[in-house]
Amino acid sequence: MEKARKRVLVKFSGEALAGENGFGIDTSILRFIASEIKSMVEANVEVGIVIGGGNIIRGVSAAKDGIIKRTSGDYMGMLSTVINSVAMQEALEYVGTDVRVQSAIKMEAICETFIVRRAQRHLEKGRIVIFAAGTGNPFFTTDTAATLRAIEIGADMIIKATKVDGVYDKDPNKFLDATLLHELSYDQAMQDSIKVMDDTSIALAKDNGLPIVVCNMFKKGNILNIINGDYSLCSVVK
Repeated sequence: MEKARKRVLVKFSGEALAGENGFGIDTSILRFIASEIKSMVEANVEVGIVIGGGNIIRGVSAAKDGIIKRTSGDYMGMLSTVINSVAMQEALEYVGTDVRVQSAIKMEAICETFIVRRAQRHLEKGRIVIFAAGTGNPFFTTDTAATLRAIEIGADMIIKATKVDGVYDKDPNKFLDATLLHELSYDQAMQDSIKVMDDTSIALAKDNGLPIVVCNMFKKGNILNIINGDYSLCSVVK
């Protein structure tokens, strides 16, 4: 009997695409992420992706002085995730993978509209699916969108790809004795001092028994190692 393929959803921030520039898209980072995702596909893993939009605009920040309404700011943020998703699609196609972008907001001239059965079918055919525009609703973060999409497609885990190895008991940039927490509960992850994802996304993962793996996306081969069962350089929330 053929072994069932693993299906994962990778979530990373828009800020990660900006690199040291702090704004916009660094094509060298696009290239690196594309190569990492390609290695997953070559290992017979079905991959979904959600990218934030903070390298272009954050809805909360745009609305902070009252000139822009929070709902409009959030829609602007959703559109920025579409820009990042199209850029990621181009990078993935450049390295020879088959990709589809699905948006929670209809924009047929740019990408498909999100339909869960179609997304599942793409994944079954070995295509990468990038989920853009968040949940399509204001007041929800891309963390929540990532958890929601992971549940909808039946992912085995959600990988929160960051710039650090995982969750620490204190800020590793400030404290030399900070300890990496290899495993923690959903309730621990929702503590104010531990910023894994927002509380809504963690609660949704808890209700559906979806493991959250927090890891360093910039260590070559790290994500694929995790999928293959090596959890030495990450934190697992379950």
